[in-house]
Amino acid sequence: MDNPVAHLRATEKHAFQHAFVFSGKKRIVIKAGRRGGKTVGIATRAVERFLKKRRQLYAAPTAEQTDAFWFEVLRALAAPISAGVYKVDKSDRTIELVGTKQRIKAKTAWNADTLRGDYADDLYLDEYQLMNEDAWEVVGQPMLLDNNGDAVFIYTPPSLISAGVSKARDPLHASKLYKKAASDTSGMWEVFHFTSWDNPFISQDALKIVAADMSQTAYRQEIMAEDDEVSPRQLIYSSFNERICKVPRFAIPERWRVYSGHDFGSANPAALFFAKDPDTGYFYLFNEYLPGGGRSTYQHVEEFKRITAGLHVDTRAGGSHQEDEIRQGYSSHGWPIKEPRLGNVGAGIDKVRGMFELDKIRIFDDMVLTLSELSVYKWKADCSGIITNEIEDKAKFHLMDCMRYILSGFTPETAPASQGPEMRRGW
Repeated sequence: MDNPVAHLRATEKHAFQHAFVFSGKKRIVIKAGRRGGKTVGIATRAVERFLKKRRQLYAAPTAEQTDAFWFEVLRALAAPISAGVYKVDKSDRTIELVGTKQRIKAKTAWNADTLRGDYADDLYLDEYQLMNEDAWEVVGQPMLLDNNGDAVFIYTPPSLISAGVSKARDPLHASKLYKKAASDTSGMWEVFHFTSWDNPFISQDALKIVAADMSQTAYRQEIMAEDDEVSPRQLIYSSFNERICKVPRFAIPERWRVYSGHDFGSANPAALFFAKDPDTGYFYLFNEYLPGGGRSTYQHVEEFKRITAGLHVDTRAGGSHQEDEIRQGYSSHGWPIKEPRLGNVGAGIDKVRGMFELDKIRIFDDMVLTLSELSVYKWKADCSGIITNEIEDKAKFHLMDCMRYILSGFTPETAPASQGPEMRRGW
């Protein structure tokens, strides 16, 4: 008989799923964005462990979540179920090997009372941020005592979208559990954090459409799975005002000048394209380029020319001081790129921050990759919570580097925007 797990989506295509499916830790906390693939991954883990004769109990506060889990499990075990190997009770949502303790069960549970009356070798608490804490503390934990069982907590950071249905006493209890597990040194706990963008099985174009309609806070929580405990002081571009600066797309007039910023690298090349309105001095981000690896310099240049067709490109800037050879390579293909005016990262950020403070930057609402980076681009805090001058996970923010490379060549006026719309030309 075929391997039942093969009937689930191939977990090797989703690196985070594969990691937590086969984790051997006793306690796991998964923080993931909406449609990030966490439920499919948990179904895969449950089937894997069920086939090893372990008793599985999956609980979620809503029928929608249990439906998704149950569908994946039934699909994975369809062949042995049809052959009569396992007994299925669809009303009780159980699959079992008759005469043994080997079983998978899915149930809805908000709190201790709705979770009572069972035990497990593996307990899964999905949408844990919506559950009352006693689901784990009062009932879930004792369930595992007989067999020294394992537990997995799955959640998306709480937001205004979920606030009205949560049964938690402390709305941040799941976030606090994640933070505690992340700092654990006993070897018992493991944490996983991935975003909606990390799921290769959903349409990236559809996700862009959904993300474009979200507020920056909702996007950070629901898509990027960031616990919203970030102090405004920690966000590097905290002065970005999405109500003013996030605007609907329109056609860039031919008379506007275009400026592009570039970040090099064979694995993660990136570029941003700004157009400047000469009447207001506003810079409009109208295109973002983050294709992944596998393209040549020539292919990049051809795409840049397509993006800017019919427009006048004034200046292109990018790369570090040491990357002049790469800049020369682009120049040889007809796309000359200058070294950024400011090589110091902090000084460049300060220039861009000044432009945000004066509301000189406008970003089209479909530039979701850039808006994504903006929402989580922050200074690193040390173990005492003191904000440092170091960028957290700096290597991930290729588009933010592009923005700094090109916009740091302009000097924002010190007067309020309403008193003087022009930006000093720069470059």
